[in-house]
Parts: sequence; C-alpha cells; structure tokens
Amino acid sequence: MDPTGADRDDLLAFLTTEEFPFHVRRTIAREDAAAAVDAGAFRDDEHDSWWLEHDTSGRIGMVRLEDLADPVPLFDLRIAGRSRGRGLGVPALRATTAHVFGTMPAVTRFEGQTREDNTAMRRVFDRAGWVQEAHYREAWPVEGGDPVGSVGYGMLRRDWETGTTTPVPWPPTTA
Repeated sequence: MDPTGADRDDLLAFLTTEEFPFHVRRTIAREDAAAAVDAGAFRDDEHDSWWLEHDTSGRIGMVRLEDLADPVPLFDLRIAGRSRGRGLGVPALRATTAHVFGTMPAVTRFEGQTREDNTAMRRVFDRAGWVQEAHYREAWPVEGGDPVGSVGYGMLRRDWETGTTTPVPWPPTTA
C-alpha cells in the first residue's frame, strides 16, 4: 500500500466508510483519517500497511503494523464489513504473521490485542495458533460506554517456526 500516494484515496474511503465496531473508534471522520495518514500512521519508520487481497473476493481489508523499530511489533487488522464472518480472519492473520517473521529477522515475537467481547477476533487468534497472554480489566475505551477488558495475544518466532505452542507459565495463585 502507498498510503500517501496512489492508495491515499482508497485508504481514506476504506477508513471513513466502514464501521469498526470493536476498535476504539467505531467510525473515523475523513479529517481525522487524513491527518493520521499524512502524519505517517500508515507508513513511516514505526508503521507499515498492506491491503488484504483475496483470490476471489478481491480487497477484503487492510493490516497495519505498528512499533516496527521494536523487536515486538503489534498489528491492527481491519476486515471490511462485507467480508466479516466468512472465515477470512485466520488466513489474514497467518499471512501477516508469516510476513513479519519472514521479512523481519530482528522480530522475536509478534503481539496483538482485542476487546474481551470481540469473540470473533479471539477465535481468530486461537485458530491461528496465537496464545492469550494477558487480560487487562476495563482497559479498552468504548465510545459512549464503559471501558471493557483488553485481551493480549502473542506469537513467538520459535513457535511460528516450529508449529508448536509455548504455554504461558502462569504462577500459582495464592489465597
């Protein structure tokens, strides 16, 4: 994606005409989207973005990587409304994970977060082999509502390379 060049209008249209019910902002005003694009939020030293293209469905959404100067980047996955619920999240996350580990040798782990009530994305994480590592109570702001929990997931490079899952060594609880 060329967010400040050839893809700028398509990106702004996608961000401002779609509703993202489980993101911090359900809708994005054109001025806010344009300001973010122009400020480098979709491509600079810390960010990069790609369209998600499906063989038969065409463009189904986009993914943005964040914290690229860190050995533990994050991602923002946005599937278009017409493409949600069609089983495309798992292959999108797997392709994004393969891209990160396949092209960024310094990355040791890859992270993502979602709202506790976003059961579809939580299933995507599980089915793609990611491990739930955290649950932050009331940490996700909700427009016009009370905050909800934020659930953190991670994929270790070694787990991706070997196809295994390293469980989280939760300490025993004390009462």
